[in-house]
Amino acid sequence: MAGKLQKKDLKSIIRDVPDFPKKGIIFKDITTLLKNKEAFKKAVDLLSKKFKKEKIDYVVAVESRGFIFGAAIAYKLNAGFIPVRKKGKLPYKTKSVSYELEYGTDTLEMHEDALSKGAKVLVVDDLLATGGTIRAVCDLVKGQGAKIVAVAFLIELRFLKGSKKLNDVVLYSVIKY
Repeated sequence: MAGKLQKKDLKSIIRDVPDFPKKGIIFKDITTLLKNKEAFKKAVDLLSKKFKKEKIDYVVAVESRGFIFGAAIAYKLNAGFIPVRKKGKLPYKTKSVSYELEYGTDTLEMHEDALSKGAKVLVVDDLLATGGTIRAVCDLVKGQGAKIVAVAFLIELRFLKGSKKLNDVVLYSVIKY
């Protein structure tokens, strides 16, 4: 485990940025945690330790900040890493899912051959807000016949109730606001 940092210390390392990306929003900036080698290691250790015994086959993560944690967790769990990207960013044949945003829709894609039936998957992102993005990712994963062991986040903004969209999967968050 990372140095003397405790789980509770991670929250204080994350910077609040008021009025970003728009007025009234307090953005949780994880770059302050990422640049702190002990904090970053502690976050990755906490996110991966929870699933060490699960024999995860693949970590599926969402661009872009989900990739930061997803790849490191896949390494720690001796699992493959599967990127989920915005439409048109992957070079091979894809499966896609569209989902609702606050104003409009967005589409995410995964390679059509990314997962095998029955594969054990951990879905990772940096932050759970309203749950729409991860719900879409879970639908992509299930559409390929894989089994979602859990969804894991560094941060969960509980007041936005994103977990309600994920009531069919195990949810783990390191830091809760």
